[in-house]
This record gives sequence, structure tokens and C-alpha cells, in this order.
Amino acid sequence: MTQRFTREPLLLAFQERSAFKETYGGGTDTVVLEGQYLRPEAPRGKTALLFMHPTGTMNTLPLPNALARRGLPVLCCGSRYPHNDTALIMEKVVIDLGAYVRYARERLGIEKVVLAGWSGGGSLSLFYQAQAEHPALDATPAGDPVDLAGAKLLPADGMMQLAAHVSRATTLTEWLDPAVVDERDPTRRDQSLDLYDPAGPKPPFDAAFLERFRAAQRARSQRITAWVWERLDALKRAGRPFDEEAFVVHGTMADPRWLDPTVDPNDRAAGQCYMGDPRVVNMMPAGLARYASLRAWLSQWSFETSRADGPRSAASISVPAFVVENSADDACTPSHGQRIWDALAHVPRERELIKGATHYYLGQRACLDQAADAIVSWLERQHFI
Repeated sequence: MTQRFTREPLLLAFQERSAFKETYGGGTDTVVLEGQYLRPEAPRGKTALLFMHPTGTMNTLPLPNALARRGLPVLCCGSRYPHNDTALIMEKVVIDLGAYVRYARERLGIEKVVLAGWSGGGSLSLFYQAQAEHPALDATPAGDPVDLAGAKLLPADGMMQLAAHVSRATTLTEWLDPAVVDERDPTRRDQSLDLYDPAGPKPPFDAAFLERFRAAQRARSQRITAWVWERLDALKRAGRPFDEEAFVVHGTMADPRWLDPTVDPNDRAAGQCYMGDPRVVNMMPAGLARYASLRAWLSQWSFETSRADGPRSAASISVPAFVVENSADDACTPSHGQRIWDALAHVPRERELIKGATHYYLGQRACLDQAADAIVSWLERQHFI
């Protein structure tokens, strides 16, 4: 049975001392968060699901709304970086999520909190839970203070990984275009690695090519990381330790998986990704990590330095977990779900595969209903509702 729900605005504000801000406007030491509380007319118990993505807002997506219609209180939690991850620091997003968890428990009277880690929220929720249970970080990868222990993060009671990828850093590295040989001039390209050159490699791709391609992707990421460290060190030597620089990362949707469905196979359509034609997405303005600051690169995009790694974080959590995968997911392919599943082997865990579902469930009402029903059933079995 479904029911109506109301959308209530959430506005959270708190003070945070920092030498500089990564967001535009407002008080220097004030953090303001905006979200929505999807409050059912007849809530099923006092458990709430918290959806949070590092930069996206969840309140218009199909799954949170479907769960609210099933009587589940849902908080759609916006970080301090809504729709703009240019300067995003993952450690600060953890603090933002902690503010919502505390608000749910102390202001809304929620007794149990389940983190609903959808897509990029998967690794974020695991990172949060690991730090809530075992706080260990007092600085960002760039060395700027961020006191996760002092934040007194409240652990959640359960964990869901919903069409989730293992991390922003790993995902970008697997999508990074290794044909780009000059970061300042994306037209200079290695044709032997250029998936979108008419004279370049063609699917199906053999194992030797894939190994060379993946190595070249990691090498490009490492070159960018090395350059970022050089620029930060140069600024410090110049007596400007709080200065930042912004840069462009060209070519961020060049994954052989989008052209060859036999690579990390599932039911997705060949020649498409979750944002459309990968040839276009690779260079379009809204591509993943297209614009970045030095510190943000180290925190969220560098596979060498980012701490927000889902499987690594999962190894230190203690709460029950539910993994939902979509068989036609055109963003988070099966190897990501498997890595998360394997990392959760030490906690009570269950798994559900939604046959035929793409990443967003757009135009797939039956798939959406199956996913929502599976989540409700798991919550019931775990006595959350």
C-alpha cells in the first residue's frame, strides 16, 4: 500500500573554523545545509532513511520518493556543495552528513537511522560510518585541518548500498581518457588509446589492450596528482599556503565498458552510459571532475590520496548491510557491487539484483517498485520497521 507524504524543507546551520571557504557567499565560519524531509502521513515506526550524495540532491529522484510513498521517513540531505563539486572536500561532506544524522535523532525523534547510499552516496555513507565508529582523521589529504573525531559523529544503525560505485576516485580513474597526453591541449591524443577516434581501437577489446588501457588511465591520474602536489608545494614556498588554483580535467568518460558490453558485462545497452552518448559526455561541460581545485582533486578524485573508498571503509563498519544492484546499470557496473559485497563479508548482509533496471529507474516503474519493495522487506527482516 502506498500513501501520501509531505515535503518539508530542512535548513541546518553550524559554525566551523577554517582558514578559507570552498563555497561561495555567507559567513566565513558558517556552514548552511539544505535538504528535504519526505514525511509520510502514517510513518512506519521511528526509523529514517538518509539519502546523501556528495554533490547531488536526492529529493527528486525516483527511489527516495517511492520509499516515502511506502511509509518510510526519508531525509534527502544536501551537502555544502550542492551541484558543484569543483572544490569539494570529502572529509567535510562527512561532517555535513553527521549534522543530518544528529538532527534526525535529536530534533526529529528518529530512533534508528539507516544510511541509504545511492550511487556516489554509497562510498560516502561507508566512509561516514567507518569514521563514526572509528574516528581517525584530523586533516584532509592536502593537510588542512578537519577534525572528524571532534565532530562526534553518531553511527548509523544500518547501511544500504543502492546502485553504488566503490568511490569517486576509482570511478573517475576507470573513466579517465588515457588518449589525452597534454592536460593543457586535449586535441593532442594517442590514437592507439583513443576509443572515439574513427581510426582508433575497436570493440571487442582483448585482455592485452584492456590491461594497457587501464595502466594508461592510472598513469594519467598519477600525473595529475603529482602536478597538484607540485602546485601546492610551490604556493607554500611562496608564502601563500591558503591559496588555491582551479584547473580543467578533459576527457572523463572513456571507459571501454560503454562500447564493449562484454567488459564487466551486464544488461546495459552498448554505446551508451548513464549520461547519454559517452563520446559526447567525454568532453561536455558537465562531465565528471571537469573542473577541480587542487585540494578537491586530492580529496575526491585521486585514487592515490582519496580516503573516501567504499570497500576500504566497509572493512571497519559493524552494522547490517543491504546491497541492491541493477542488472542494466549504465553507471555502476557489476564489479563495483561485487567489490562492495566482498568488503561487507564480516557483517550481516543481503543482496538483491533488479533485473533490467538502469541506473536511475527512469521510465522503469516495475523495476523501481521491485527495488523499493526489496528495501522494505530487508528493513522488516532487520526489525528496523
